[in-house]
Amino acid sequence: MINNLAILEKTYELILWLYPTVNKFPKSQRFVLGQRIENAALEFLEKIIMANQSRAKTVYLKKASVQLDVLRILIRLSKDMHFISIRQYEFAAQKINEIGKMLGGWIKFCGTGQDG
Repeated sequence: MINNLAILEKTYELILWLYPTVNKFPKSQRFVLGQRIENAALEFLEKIIMANQSRAKTVYLKKASVQLDVLRILIRLSKDMHFISIRQYEFAAQKINEIGKMLGGWIKFCGTGQDG
């Protein structure tokens, strides 16, 4: 069931943290880079939900992996442009890496012929 999906919970926690963080970006970037970060996180969440409910899980999981990489780069860019602090970046990177490990495990599980 979707409520018991750990990766969903971790992603949800990341999104809850991202929104107020992005809201503190400079006004000129809040609706550019900030919006892209929010969209990437939400699209990742959608892909996870789709994968959970689909028979073709691997297709959605691979798309989710790409979306997570996009989110990772956008967060790094926001750090390099000094829109978030090093501590905020470390927090986000740790969460994204944790989610990435869960995603990689799920992809591997589905690749073994299981319908995880």
